[in-house]
Amino acid sequence: MPAFAFGGVPAADFAAGCVAAICGQMAALPDGPVLLNSYLVETGPAAADFDRTQANAAYVYDNALAGLLLLTAGHEAEARRIGAALEIVQAHDRFYKDGRLRNAYMAGAVAAPAKLPGWWDAKAGRWAEDPYQAGSQSGPIAWAMLLWAALGMRAPADAAGNFLDDRLRAGAGYYGGFYGFEPDPLKLTWQSTEQNTDLYVAFRRLGRAEDAAQAKKFVTSMWDAKVDRFDAGTAPDGAVNHLCAADAGIWPYLAGLAPAESALTAIKALRRGEGIGFSDASASIWLEGTAFAALALRRMGDVRAAAFFATLARNVSPQGYVYATVAPELSTGLTTGPSLQKGVPEQAFDYFRRPALSTTAWAGLAAMGTNPLG
Repeated sequence: MPAFAFGGVPAADFAAGCVAAICGQMAALPDGPVLLNSYLVETGPAAADFDRTQANAAYVYDNALAGLLLLTAGHEAEARRIGAALEIVQAHDRFYKDGRLRNAYMAGAVAAPAKLPGWWDAKAGRWAEDPYQAGSQSGPIAWAMLLWAALGMRAPADAAGNFLDDRLRAGAGYYGGFYGFEPDPLKLTWQSTEQNTDLYVAFRRLGRAEDAAQAKKFVTSMWDAKVDRFDAGTAPDGAVNHLCAADAGIWPYLAGLAPAESALTAIKALRRGEGIGFSDASASIWLEGTAFAALALRRMGDVRAAAFFATLARNVSPQGYVYATVAPELSTGLTTGPSLQKGVPEQAFDYFRRPALSTTAWAGLAAMGTNPLG
């Protein structure tokens, strides 16, 4: 695999910087199981709504990905702190006892019972929680399973897999998950190419061949021969969502489910200068996607990876994390979930220029040449 520099910085040094930044955030927390803030947000009275709602949010996907980077970099003890935290929140949910994980938990030291993120809504005079953060989606659960599998933590990984099989198994693949609050969250019957790719890899790592084949069946059904790439998934009614999305377009290649040409087609469609957008709807660069696209290009021996690596190097925050975006705000073309209140529109799922744990983890893995889906 060819070696690349990150804007003149050797890849090994760049990776070490990503790892050091994550370890630094972890070192500031008490000993024991922890989950890390997904975004390092702005604070104070002028902070935007995004900062207010993300100030104490630790997303499962982001933390599992960070754990995989730490493990790859030889920081097994730190990776186990995250793995143990995810095991605790799974086993000590305030309501569910079925092996699921929420999409996010409160960042910091973790102990039973599991705490969810939230914020004080001064206008309503109450503590507020986000229905997406309180929900459970298939993809983030798959990434927790990947970290647990890498750490040899079979019991929580199988418990999560059993939940997916019991509650979210579809005719082919798995449904999106659940959205909203207990006791009756809304079941999301859309299906995602990206999430089923995650599940394929997670189930395969656990030796659950039939479940892996179930997820693979959906992914392969999303191949669009007319454009030589994967569609994003299906809507609740089964209609195909033809959106070109970075993870749906590139991850099947990283997971060994598609040839390099499929990823190249997606990268070409999503390229925004020296990086890629999240989807067709993105006008600027999404740095997380730019990192895993760089990894894909590097694995192909494609010298165009160097330009993507240089973009990542130019977008490192003072805290050492890589920002989520280059522009102040980036549209994905998706929503965080359906509206749960009559007359209240769905909330757009956008990214903002904040130092991001997931971006930093993917950038570190790309710098090492490590494919977490391979």
